[in-house]
Amino acid sequence: MSFIKNLEPEFAALPDKLRATVIASLTKWDERVTELKLNVTQTPAFSTAIVKVWCSSLFVAESCIRKPELLADLANSGDLSAIYNDNSYAEKLACKPVETQAELMTKLRDFRCREMVRIAWRDLAGWAELSETLADLSWLADACIQYALDFLYQEACELRGTPLLSDGSAQQIVVLGMGKLGAYELNYSSDIDLIFAYAEDGVLQDRKETTYGEFFTRLCRNLVKVLDEITVDGFVFRTDIRLRPYGDSGPIIMTFDGMENYYQTQAREWERYAMIKVRQVAGDFKTGAQLMAMFRPFVYRRYLDYGAFEELRSLKAQITQELRRKDRMENIKLGPGGIREIEFIGQAFQLIRGGNDKALQIRPILDVLQLLGERELLAPKDADQLNQSYRFLRRVENHIQQYQDQQTHDLPTDPAVQRILAYSLDYSDWTDFKQDLDKVRAQVHEVFDQVFSLSKQDSANQHSQKIWACVADDSELMEHLKEWGIQDTGAILAAIKDFKHSAAVRRLTAKGAGVLDRLMPQLIEAMQQVANPDETLLRILGLFEAVAGRNVYLSLLSENPGALAQLIRLSSASPWICGYLSQYPVLFDELLDTRTLYEPLKKADLDEQLKVLLAQIEVQDLEQLMVILRQFKQLNVLRVAAADIMGAIPLMVVSDYLTYIAESIVGHVVERAWLMLIDKHGLPPVPSQFPTGLRHTHHPWRYTDNAAIGFAVIGFGKLGGIELGYGSDLDLVFLYDCLDGNAMTDGGKPISCAQFYGRLGLKVRHILDTKMLSGVLYEVDMRLRPNGDSGLLVSHINAYEDYLKNQAWTWELQALVRGRFIAGDAQLKEQYEAIRSRILSLPRDTESLKKEVREMREKMREALSTKDKDKFDLKQSKGGIADIEFIVQFGVLDQAALNVALTTYTDNVRLLEGLQQQGFMYKADAETLKNAYCTYRNFGHKQVLQGDKAVIDEAEVAEMSAEVERIWHEYME
Repeated sequence: MSFIKNLEPEFAALPDKLRATVIASLTKWDERVTELKLNVTQTPAFSTAIVKVWCSSLFVAESCIRKPELLADLANSGDLSAIYNDNSYAEKLACKPVETQAELMTKLRDFRCREMVRIAWRDLAGWAELSETLADLSWLADACIQYALDFLYQEACELRGTPLLSDGSAQQIVVLGMGKLGAYELNYSSDIDLIFAYAEDGVLQDRKETTYGEFFTRLCRNLVKVLDEITVDGFVFRTDIRLRPYGDSGPIIMTFDGMENYYQTQAREWERYAMIKVRQVAGDFKTGAQLMAMFRPFVYRRYLDYGAFEELRSLKAQITQELRRKDRMENIKLGPGGIREIEFIGQAFQLIRGGNDKALQIRPILDVLQLLGERELLAPKDADQLNQSYRFLRRVENHIQQYQDQQTHDLPTDPAVQRILAYSLDYSDWTDFKQDLDKVRAQVHEVFDQVFSLSKQDSANQHSQKIWACVADDSELMEHLKEWGIQDTGAILAAIKDFKHSAAVRRLTAKGAGVLDRLMPQLIEAMQQVANPDETLLRILGLFEAVAGRNVYLSLLSENPGALAQLIRLSSASPWICGYLSQYPVLFDELLDTRTLYEPLKKADLDEQLKVLLAQIEVQDLEQLMVILRQFKQLNVLRVAAADIMGAIPLMVVSDYLTYIAESIVGHVVERAWLMLIDKHGLPPVPSQFPTGLRHTHHPWRYTDNAAIGFAVIGFGKLGGIELGYGSDLDLVFLYDCLDGNAMTDGGKPISCAQFYGRLGLKVRHILDTKMLSGVLYEVDMRLRPNGDSGLLVSHINAYEDYLKNQAWTWELQALVRGRFIAGDAQLKEQYEAIRSRILSLPRDTESLKKEVREMREKMREALSTKDKDKFDLKQSKGGIADIEFIVQFGVLDQAALNVALTTYTDNVRLLEGLQQQGFMYKADAETLKNAYCTYRNFGHKQVLQGDKAVIDEAEVAEMSAEVERIWHEYME
């Protein structure tokens, strides 16, 4: 009794109503220890902990009284105070060989009891963090499953023979752990959900010619029996195999092919959610990797899947309805604000975005929540709150289950058990604990409500059915349309009917039709928020019809009122937005975040973002590269357009941003194309201009940032002038430099340098202008290269200078005024800029030059200008953009011999400033041309965003165009 007497201070700390029971129970254990003459190592920490553990867990107390040696062994071995790793349980089991299945069952149950006492003790005593407890429970299950499987498999092979793979090696099954086991989050008294599979079918060479399916089915039945059957020693783990394909009616085990066929063709939506946490826990891990890879595309769709919100919302509603029916709302797992709501929040974002963002393809919910907070998909404070709430709720769950080792998630109703639970969680009484628990659950449910829009959804559903049903009743819907500001109610009603009965809408699945039923009333009612409701609604109806086949985008808008509001706002201002989203619906997701939608990225940020995206792609994965590049461009052009439409950025900056996007893309295309070619053909010798002392074939500077690759991309026209518009193509010229065009590359498939750079140019062009389902990256025009379409695609830098000096037409020299290095080798940039400066600053006869420039402009005007009366073509009409550009180009070609500084810039605004400073042009004339040029470009951008050509009423710019025409006559005629 001396041991009990030493615990007086600990007993005094117990609640009064619990003290007598604990003392009596511990006295019984102490007597058994004395009776068996057991030695128990009693540290101060042990003595402090034993009272709390004994009080908190009837399971631990009864297990230790029944087998006093159990606790003695844990304490004396040091296991009670030790932190295990992922191999600890397997190593301990390996030291327990067994001979028969009966012995296996006994050994596993004894082992499980010992380790569950240890895990409960460390948790209840406060010696283990939640993460340790959950990991220990999962590792224990893994080890028991593998140990049992190894014995049963060996026994079965000895009896019937060994199933083989096609390569002749022994074939073992794959055991998959679902749910919390799969995520290393197993709770204390959890069952384990398992699915079994095997790689290849076949027949054993035994007397009965047993098929592999029969062999493995018996093996799996035995495994479930060993783990799940309740004997005098208890059980190992309650084992549930109902999550397998076809559930209870399906085979216990299937081949990989059978699995793949099921999940591709027949699996239900909830099975996707179940598969988020799937993990192989035992069996053949080599073949298992193939099976795990097969699940990924089933779970994580390639597109953004906002339908997951509705699916999870529906599943949660079913759970809640069942709990209400059974009067079990105080269930901390499934009830309001419980563990499942936190998991659903994380899983919703994983299912929606996991296909695009591989970082979200993870199992543990705490890791998911942290990532959602970092990505600001959840408000960081909400993510942190959910993280803390999850830890709290899981600790409560474990303590509920550790009391009697029962699989329950309901709060106790017995006042005595309530006191024990509160005490185990360090609360003075049940009331204090319940207040904190209710607060946590309320916070969780509030975030769940926000994410899944529950309260909004309920009211929207009632309203939607009423309004959308009105399409059949002309008079009632006409009244609604008038309320919402529609002007031409007859025309809009007809358009709505046409939309509802269109082929695209009729083809919708029941699920898609349900989404549309919720969305349309929200859309129509929101028309009262815009100044042009008729036009806006017609534009969006056209967009919805275009994307109806992918109802995930309609789900996005239905689930996110903010995104719908952004779409309406932008569509009201510009029909271009609807056309752009129709063409590239993957961009719908961008409507969710106004912080990024109206903030286009600067050049450095674009480069960094694209670098991260492309780092995930294999060097030779050309198709994926082109898809990622197209999505990157489309997304960033949308940001520029949205900011432009809403007036968040000025005209000059619009062109800057569009140019930055093109420059970033071209730079990365060159880099990737280079890596593809050197991967196949090896490196060419270093360029002629590179320092001789550094010409080492495999020097690392040649692999990054396009350094010393001997290749350059030159941009002309709007790209060169930093004046790109929304639909601009790219005028490009490719240059290269090498010592010897016949020198060979140093790879496994060597080719000459001339061939290498020719193929590099072809690859770059192919990546940029190949038409794919995701569109064209950029239309590429290369007619400005030497000899135009009949010339080489890639020109040697020396030949390029010779051509410009001796063969180029005047119009080609005019184009050179706006020629600018875009991407490639920095050494070539210097060479090109020196050549451009030399060519542009050659002395020229002013009158001859003026005549040639003027004649070229007149030919262009005759061929390209609009013939419509009272219409003004912003670029080609008299007094338009082309007149200004030709004046500037003439000025530079005429004056650069006198002032080489005129060759510094390529954009028309700064060139006009330079010509004025040079004395070529009066300041007033330069200001007039700058103002006209910017005004015309502003008109042009607006015309594009309104879905129109760059042609306006002549009267709108009559005075301005007359001034430009006057200046043209003064300087050019």
